[in-house]
Amino acid sequence: MSQVPSAFPDVEAIVVELLTNRPELTGATVDESPPAGFNGTQRVVLVNRRGGAWIDDLHVERPVIELEVYGPDKTAAHVLANAARSVLLRSRGAVHGTWLVTDVSEADGPRWLPDYVHPAANRYVCVLHLTMRTR
Repeated sequence: MSQVPSAFPDVEAIVVELLTNRPELTGATVDESPPAGFNGTQRVVLVNRRGGAWIDDLHVERPVIELEVYGPDKTAAHVLANAARSVLLRSRGAVHGTWLVTDVSEADGPRWLPDYVHPAANRYVCVLHLTMRTR
């Protein structure tokens, strides 16, 4: 039996770092929280950990990540959602501190999801699994 890490990585911060300053996402805000004045029509990618667990037999952390992607219209939000998920799906091998991303898989591709808090919002949501281990 392996020893469970005493501290898990801040996977939201890791994903924000992986998506920030990417040419595919130019002009979009990528963060864990909405920017000031957010109304759901800006180009924004919100990163949320939805769960996941340490898998002892494999010695890996397997977080579930949700990307909430907004745009000025439905088409723009869809294009941005596909760009963000594509970048994340290609992030195998990325290193953050002592953690290595060994795999990324999609659990739920971009799907339109109304935002009842921001009625004017154009939002797509996708869910991905990351597999990470210490180096």
